[in-house]
Amino acid sequence: MDIVLMAMLAAANAVMTVYLSPVNQALNSVGGPIATSTITGLYMVYGLLAYYIIRKPGTAVITYSIGAVVQSFMGTAYGIASAFAAAACYMVIAELVFFIFKYRNWSWAVLLLVGGAMVPIWFLVAAQMFGYMNWGMNILLIALVVRTISGVILCGLLTKLLGDALARSGLLRRFAVSAKGKAA
Repeated sequence: MDIVLMAMLAAANAVMTVYLSPVNQALNSVGGPIATSTITGLYMVYGLLAYYIIRKPGTAVITYSIGAVVQSFMGTAYGIASAFAAAACYMVIAELVFFIFKYRNWSWAVLLLVGGAMVPIWFLVAAQMFGYMNWGMNILLIALVVRTISGVILCGLLTKLLGDALARSGLLRRFAVSAKGKAA
């Protein structure tokens, strides 16, 4: 059941990414790197949502890995290497933060922390892959802050809202998010 949920969320993300790419490119043409930074959190939400629902070590590794593979098959505007690099960055941070909290704290604060914490390492990798260093230090710092805020809101907050709504609907009865006393 866990792997099926992870695969479904990864596949949904790959489809969403196909539609987010033109939005991202439009934002770039309108407002450059700052505007594109506003939707960064949406690219990460599927793995954190899987982790929030399943609550088992390794969930981020599996979910983000499946996501990278599915994106590669569907095609990505940013290249196959970027799909795998982003997935690696996200999974390392998510696994680390939940390890630190011993896989027991699923509160708003922790989800917001993970959503924001996944951004900087990928930003550094992407800066090298996509030439962000040409933006100048002020734009780089503003973009990093905007992306981190996007990660907090569009990944961390959205994960908590979606996960809790799905748990309340009864669709997740077989998962840890719905277990009595485990929802925070």
